[in-house]
Amino acid sequence: MTTAVLTTYVLVVLGLMVIPGPATLLVLARSVSGGRQAGIATGLGIAAGDLIHSTMATFGLSALLATSALAFEIVKYVGVAYLVYLGYRAFVEKSGNLDVGTAAPISPARAFRQGVFTEILNPKTALFFLAFLPQFIHPESGSVIGQFALLGVIFVALSICVTSALAFGAGSVRGWLAKNRTIGRWQGKVVGSIYMALGVRLAFQQQ
Repeated sequence: MTTAVLTTYVLVVLGLMVIPGPATLLVLARSVSGGRQAGIATGLGIAAGDLIHSTMATFGLSALLATSALAFEIVKYVGVAYLVYLGYRAFVEKSGNLDVGTAAPISPARAFRQGVFTEILNPKTALFFLAFLPQFIHPESGSVIGQFALLGVIFVALSICVTSALAFGAGSVRGWLAKNRTIGRWQGKVVGSIYMALGVRLAFQQQ
């Protein structure tokens, strides 16, 4: 895979991760109520769930490519359409103030399990991986399974880094969100813009 493709992928993933979302707020809530260990364990659980989703996408879509290159291209452009749709929904959806909320203190082990199951059982996460990863895959660049695996590992590694940083700085981040509660009003527009820009760019890139 080219440096340009990997750089674009990392920047897009980081852009989506650092914007407050369900996973971010869950990690913050666990960190504030149960301490750094609980927050880090929650983040590791979410990353483990993401790893499972990326693995399923890797073998499922790789098998599809082996069966039909045309089918893979169809999936790819359906993924582009899905990303644009997600972007549109996020952009026009009315957002309120972000609230970290409260969470009962739990052990790191339980926090980890909760993070895993929360991510695994989220159908939107599965759809996201099925739509997102193929946009950076180029069969002519080599092993498709290898490319999928690399993107999945990078995603999980970035997830662990971001959630761990949030857990360590939970107090500061929570305080910042409390002082800037209106961030939720433009959160959707930022996320939506990233999704739509990614989908449109990748759609035209292949033409």
